[in-house]
Amino acid sequence: MIAGAHDSMNSDNTGAPEPSGAPVVMRQRSDFLAANGGLRVGTQGFVLLVKPRGDERGQVRIGYTVTKKTGNAVVRNRIKRRFRELARALLPEHGIAGADHVLIGRTEALTRDFADMKRDLERALARVREGKASSDRRPPRAKSRKR
Repeated sequence: MIAGAHDSMNSDNTGAPEPSGAPVVMRQRSDFLAANGGLRVGTQGFVLLVKPRGDERGQVRIGYTVTKKTGNAVVRNRIKRRFRELARALLPEHGIAGADHVLIGRTEALTRDFADMKRDLERALARVREGKASSDRRPPRAKSRKR
């Protein structure tokens, strides 16, 4: 190991580096499952999930997920790179402190203009902050009437 290699890295208990106010990346499946129970806002390029953690730390955490249905590994990684750049640019200023954020990629995220995706993320975060986000995945189904 190189002497002083870890001196410049500030890390939290998850081991993820936290450079200069950038959000910490979530890596554990349990964190993603917990965020799935939070508020959600859908856009053309992604679905944003936000779940307050309820701990004392005001840290913003982010996770990225893109399903295999979206495309092959090259396509999925390209979408995740775009998401990382969005999060780096917007979450330090617009993210909800003390909450986990998850971006779920849609196929449109690959071709959508980056400036439009940036506006979409700003609007989605504003909707969550205003409480206008949905907390349910699907609307309740109407019970069928027996005749």
